[in-house]
Amino acid sequence: MNVLIVGGGGREHAIAWKLAQSPEVDRLYAAPGSDGIAAVAECTPIDAMDFEGLAALAKARDIDLTIVGPEQPLVGGIADYFEREGLKVFGPKKAAARIEGSKSFAKALMKKYRIPTSHYETFTDYREASDYLHRTGAPIVLKADGLAAGKGVIVALTIEEAEQGLKTLMKDKKFSDAGSRVVIEEYLEGEEFSLMALVHGENVVPLAIAQDHKRAYEEDKGPNTGGMGAYSPVPQIPPSVVEKAVRTIVKPAVSGLAQEGSPFTGILYAGLMLTKSGPKVIEFNCRFGDPETQVVLPRLKSDLAQTIVRLMRGEVPSLSWTDENAVGVVLASAGYPGDYKKGEPLGDLDALPKDALLFHAGTKKSGSGWLTNGGRVLLVARLGKNLQDARDVVNRDMESIATDAVFFRKDIGHRALKAEAQKK
Repeated sequence: MNVLIVGGGGREHAIAWKLAQSPEVDRLYAAPGSDGIAAVAECTPIDAMDFEGLAALAKARDIDLTIVGPEQPLVGGIADYFEREGLKVFGPKKAAARIEGSKSFAKALMKKYRIPTSHYETFTDYREASDYLHRTGAPIVLKADGLAAGKGVIVALTIEEAEQGLKTLMKDKKFSDAGSRVVIEEYLEGEEFSLMALVHGENVVPLAIAQDHKRAYEEDKGPNTGGMGAYSPVPQIPPSVVEKAVRTIVKPAVSGLAQEGSPFTGILYAGLMLTKSGPKVIEFNCRFGDPETQVVLPRLKSDLAQTIVRLMRGEVPSLSWTDENAVGVVLASAGYPGDYKKGEPLGDLDALPKDALLFHAGTKKSGSGWLTNGGRVLLVARLGKNLQDARDVVNRDMESIATDAVFFRKDIGHRALKAEAQKK
């Protein structure tokens, strides 16, 4: 079959890399794609929000299946548009994508279907929100209701941080209209993990879990980012907890959406916290996580294309995984997630060993070299017999390509390594 991937970031590069291994896939296309994705797919410079242009491409290239990477086109209704055009797409329709597009919608869904999450209140008035902060106290979590590229969450440890965060969201409009409505949540403590599942109707196929590192700097310090690295598996999260999360969180969410008249097809991502009272939802997303995808898919031994096709036929395929550990580290532009420069030269990416997995996120080809072209520039992933070995190797890879214009965290996976050390 012919497959189209919508998007052009590191997540989409990982999806393309995995699909390219499938004997089921004859031709692989990406739109808009990137200079990096061009190594495994034919790229066409059509914007991910140009639904008409994408549908025309799908028809012209006899596309049998479209997989949508980013959240913006899903929340904007690309799946609805493609279906009206008679095109098959793996991604939720607009009504179901609200589970990511609106934090208040997701919270209301969880409350109605008794899905464990933190206590919350929703505000559109700045003064009312500020009064609530002072009544509740810190630590506390503030979230822009709408899409904010994974950066609209403020974890405030003091009331002063909470006030500044509220001002940033509601008065300064840092995330535009996404912050006109704010969800203020109880602060959850525990071990965080990401659980993604392939979904079609009521059928759910969970993927291996991962742990993302959101803070910009080592020891989980600094501002929230779109993700500075990830690893899989997550040994400090027992399989019984994952099974409980699927049973009490993922499946009820899928069932709840269907009962609301918004059945879900695509990837349902649950950002979870293992609290003293069990796993609770931090957030839901309506697509593959980034950078979790870049460490989960390299561990997947099953054919991704075949799995998705079988799922969409109504089957519930089982998946096979490698026992190896995957660690992925993001190379980011200096200044990210704030202001940063583009067009800065990178080290020699071609000099990376052949078994290093390189996923381009914000790069641009320039002659025989590569330049930065975004906040998160690329991710290098490695598989290893254990977490420490995989991290040591990937950190050496990163050292070989880093320049003064970029930075990366050297401590990806530190929570798992600390937990392992405490067991000994």
